Amino acid sequence: MEPILTIVVPCYNEEEVLPETLTVLIDKLDELIEGRLISNQSNILLVDDGSKDQTWSIIYKESLQNKKVHGIKLARNVGHQSALLAGLITAKDSSDCVVSIDADLQDDVDVINDFILKYNEGFDIVYGVRDKRDTDQLFKKTTAEAFYKVMQKLGVNLIYNHADYRLMSKRAVEELEKFEEVNLFLRGIVPLIGFPSTSVYYDRKERFAGDTKYPLKKMISFAFEGITSFSVTPIRFVLLLGMLSFFTSLLFGSYFVTLKFIGETETGWTSLITSIWLIGGLQLIAIGLIGEYIGKIYKESKRRPRYSIDINTLGLTKQLIKRNIETDASDHKELL
Repeated sequence: MEPILTIVVPCYNEEEVLPETLTVLIDKLDELIEGRLISNQSNILLVDDGSKDQTWSIIYKESLQNKKVHGIKLARNVGHQSALLAGLITAKDSSDCVVSIDADLQDDVDVINDFILKYNEGFDIVYGVRDKRDTDQLFKKTTAEAFYKVMQKLGVNLIYNHADYRLMSKRAVEELEKFEEVNLFLRGIVPLIGFPSTSVYYDRKERFAGDTKYPLKKMISFAFEGITSFSVTPIRFVLLLGMLSFFTSLLFGSYFVTLKFIGETETGWTSLITSIWLIGGLQLIAIGLIGEYIGKIYKESKRRPRYSIDINTLGLTKQLIKRNIETDASDHKELL
């Protein structure tokens, strides 16, 4: 029996690319259904992460015209990772497997065929891994690859050059839902599930339209989030640095005391000032780093919801069927 597939697409201000994205994904869904790789009940679920443009309008109108397309609108912008999680959790109840993909069309949709084949072989998680990143700018490519290498050095189990393009079985998403942390870094959490997994390789494409949603500032923030969410190595490094600084200070202290007794002390306090600035800087770095970890503990302790769903077109469709109301645009607007 063919599995029911849901393609989850988190969206934030994607009005420029979304019409083309919908066309490509609908065509891919039809191709998979015709090839009997997936059930004809399969669908696309778009998650509007509090967009400020016409993204939700496009999603909503398409959901009225095509029964294979559904959308959920989050009450506010919660970030890519939480929006993606909202889509996965919403989709799992009516799906056998879920594929997550970004709206920018940089990930090769033809790889979904391979995802399904691997799923049928018994794999619960199939990672889409970027084999080549020739379309990325040199700076982005270099920093991204450096990030994966640093994470691996810190002991974090990441799939090298894998973003959030993956297939997950229903039971894998159910296990993912049990991870309740607020500081989400799905690329690090998913491998912790431990179910059978494999990888499929593809070449990354250029963005079809619009601007990237990960400028330098967000990239740095995302990388720091991942490092501090999954490794205490930075704190241990600061501890090691503090110990080295302490013992170095002892050596220099002994040296200057020796100079004092043999009468070779020179005037000037350059070495003293340098030491003060050095130690002071190290202390501020250490306090700031420890504060980052304490801040994460603070966020986790409040247990605030990771997202809030404002509108769910799939839920609206079910309500309309139950009440025997015609599913035209005016009826939907009255219900909203």
